[in-house]
Amino acid sequence: MLVEKMIRCLGSLCFGLISTLAIVPNGLAFGVISDDDRFMALRDAALHEDLKAVQMHAAQLGHYAIPSYVDYYVLRTKIRSASKEEVQTFLKKYEGSAIADRLRNDWLLVLGARADWTNFDQQFPQYVVADDTQVKCYNLLSKAVKQQRVATEARLLLSSSKTYSDACSSLIANLLEQGQFTDADMWAQMRLAGESSALSHARRLAKLLNISETRVVGVLETPNTVLKKVPANDRTSRELFLIALGRAAKNDPEKAVQVLQRFSAHLSSQEKAQAWANIALPASQKLQSEALTYWKHADAAHLSHEAHQWRARMALRAGEWKYLKVAIDAMPVGLKNTPTWVYWSARVLQQDGKIEEAQQLYASISDQMHFYGQLALEERGQKIGAPALIKPITAEELIPMAQNPNLQRSLKFYAMNLKFEGTREWNWALRSMSERELLAAAELARQNELLDRMVNTSDRTRGELDFSQRFPTPYNENMYKATQALGMDMAWVYGLIRQESRFANAAKSHAGANGLMQVMPNTAKYVAKKIGLASYVPKQINEVDTNIALGTNYLNMILSDLGGSQALASAAYNAGPGRPRAWRATLTRAVEGAIFAETIPFTETRDYVKNVLSNATYYAAILEKKPQSLKARLGVVVPKGTTANESGM
Repeated sequence: MLVEKMIRCLGSLCFGLISTLAIVPNGLAFGVISDDDRFMALRDAALHEDLKAVQMHAAQLGHYAIPSYVDYYVLRTKIRSASKEEVQTFLKKYEGSAIADRLRNDWLLVLGARADWTNFDQQFPQYVVADDTQVKCYNLLSKAVKQQRVATEARLLLSSSKTYSDACSSLIANLLEQGQFTDADMWAQMRLAGESSALSHARRLAKLLNISETRVVGVLETPNTVLKKVPANDRTSRELFLIALGRAAKNDPEKAVQVLQRFSAHLSSQEKAQAWANIALPASQKLQSEALTYWKHADAAHLSHEAHQWRARMALRAGEWKYLKVAIDAMPVGLKNTPTWVYWSARVLQQDGKIEEAQQLYASISDQMHFYGQLALEERGQKIGAPALIKPITAEELIPMAQNPNLQRSLKFYAMNLKFEGTREWNWALRSMSERELLAAAELARQNELLDRMVNTSDRTRGELDFSQRFPTPYNENMYKATQALGMDMAWVYGLIRQESRFANAAKSHAGANGLMQVMPNTAKYVAKKIGLASYVPKQINEVDTNIALGTNYLNMILSDLGGSQALASAAYNAGPGRPRAWRATLTRAVEGAIFAETIPFTETRDYVKNVLSNATYYAAILEKKPQSLKARLGVVVPKGTTANESGM
């Protein structure tokens, strides 16, 4: 009886809920201030680094339910001037907690900026999450100043310039000074900056290479000016010329090719290869068929991770399996061993008649529950099904979850709509859980109507799988009515919702999309008018029935417009209908749906399509109670106005 009461209590969130009073930027509230309101004001003041307001609010929260966060916001606001003793006192008091690890992250950044390597080296081994690129750069810098060889680790870490700041720039500067980084490393970094439009990083590199910032900015922002004349016969001029070619190709690859051909005689063979690679990458991202020819001129070039993958993708799109093998073989080991390229490597072997070797590669990923794991399973002659039901989680197994202080804090934060803090505490609790404990935590999330936490938590198990948690079917009656009325595949709609919102009905994206199906306000207004929903008003967008009606009707409109292809329609739902039409227009032949998905130019949309259709396949297995084919769901994507047969499939 006691257990049942505890579970019911958790199901209704037995914590003080935050009031709906508005908090204004200076931390004051209109009306009576509860402790939760005061905490929200404290948090807001800390985000604005208003120490006076932080201290004022903290003084009123001496008996708050989560004292560690009150202390954290006070200390975090003055972290740059805090003493070692203050920090150590906090870390000792809250040792082993998520917020202590968060403060350790903040403190490591301060210690790194101060070059206080003695204290940094004491703290870094205790840093659990260890996901901050800047802290990682400081860790390598600490080793480098002690004359340790870290160039190989640094090259792996510095493979994308989008997240660099002072820490990584300091590491690069130190490695250059010590001779661990060569000029080739520096120019590889400058090429990365050009690829990703990382202007601030390029400015810092310019100083290290003794190049005027104005000159580097000109190359990145007005490359055509640089390309009007033959580059001078020095390394700096020629490297900048090659980067300018890549920058110009972002707008007009053909024009960049013309420039390269005009000045080709003045470049070395290695420089020409790099020039072709710099042009091939943006041409590939525009899905230009000529890009593959450019890549074939670039075999001796130094490529970024992104460039390696686009070379392979363009070979895939053209159906050139032999060149795909060349592209994959040239990838760094870590990249080559990801499920994506393991699968396509196996396809290359299969194409070459090496069936046994191909099957070994398929087997290495076919037990993984994702897009390429499913495709590999099918290549092994099996369909995708739902596993047998596991032993249900018992009330006794739920008790430790209900008593877990991290999960309690998480539920408190979720009740206050503090999702970032709630997720941090939740994930911290999961770190050392067994599979049964993970399933119990997921069940706790279900009972507290946190379906996104339930799905994400259950997704972590490998042996014991609970598909009712991983692939839930809430609002089943609403979904059935909406999809049946339109003749739509309910499994696909569920797969899309799982990707869009994880069934959090109040979800709102940074772009403003709302509800289960993440419908944009303007789209909602348009669809409501099209389907005759005359009484629709914007505040209805998060209502379950309305959101499903708007989302399914919009999805059905897209599906009809794109010839019934779920791959194209999923891409359109994420990126807008115009883009998939443009991507299809670049096809010169019919391609497998898997190839179309892998060659989508937008990373977010590429991952989205894979996840939605992978989800949909599992949902179909659940709803239809029989094994399914992801390959059949993906189908074939053909140039507009042709059929698969006409395109040679």
